[in-house]
Amino acid sequence: MKLTILGSGSPEAHVRRASSGYLLEAAGDVILFDCGGGVFNNLLRAGRKPSDVTYLFFSHLHSDHMMDYARLVHAAWDEGGAPLRVFGPEPIAQITDGYFGPDGVLSHDLRARTELLPSQEVWKARGGTLPRPWPAPVVTEIEPGFSFDGDGWRLGSCSVPHAQPLLSCMAFSVDCDGHRFVYSGDAGLCDSLRALAQNADFLLHWCYRLDGEATHPAMEALTPTPGEIGRMALQSRVRKLALTHFRSHMDTDAEHQSALDTMRLVFGTDSCIVEDLEVFKI
Repeated sequence: MKLTILGSGSPEAHVRRASSGYLLEAAGDVILFDCGGGVFNNLLRAGRKPSDVTYLFFSHLHSDHMMDYARLVHAAWDEGGAPLRVFGPEPIAQITDGYFGPDGVLSHDLRARTELLPSQEVWKARGGTLPRPWPAPVVTEIEPGFSFDGDGWRLGSCSVPHAQPLLSCMAFSVDCDGHRFVYSGDAGLCDSLRALAQNADFLLHWCYRLDGEATHPAMEALTPTPGEIGRMALQSRVRKLALTHFRSHMDTDAEHQSALDTMRLVFGTDSCIVEDLEVFKI
């Protein structure tokens, strides 16, 4: 498997990091986990077309995990790509219809592109045929515990504490060719994630605050630190641990070194903080 970091940041506007998005190539499929703001442009920078993405899985529906969703679907459609297969918690079907349905926010754009003669001629000149259908991603609403068998890979999931009860929040695993990738989504530490990450070759875990950083008591259990994440990964016998979702105040050289020192002290040296467009072989 090959993992490309398309967005390693948070909801904060930050020139160094796009919001959440991770591209996993497994057994011929191109799987995108989350699609936050800035992920679309980094997909292009990584040398991929929008229509290359075959599956999109949403860990949850906070905006920083889905802001570029409509852009991805629209651009893949404009390339003449096959409908994107989308999996995510409720109400991803309603959200999709809100973008691309007959009364959706993009309906005026889509009518112009499909019904006006000049637009039709442009589409035909690019190899398209008429009538031109609207974007129609194939959407499946899922719940924690959902599993899926791809062609040569298998996806699993579990519930993780983050924004319940208003949002359903999940972590995902992908098994392919005897290797396991696990993506935490935005997750507090929990037994279900420990089990999902058991013997993982690569655990990609969000990190919203640093060791010793003060936070509101309501946030404490939901925002594990590098040290806490490292101990969990050690308990789960993870082989490589990578932190993501770094906020702008955490992105100084000193804060990076502190996080790495703490994480490596409890987990080991095969750990890192990811950067946008970084590539890993799993």
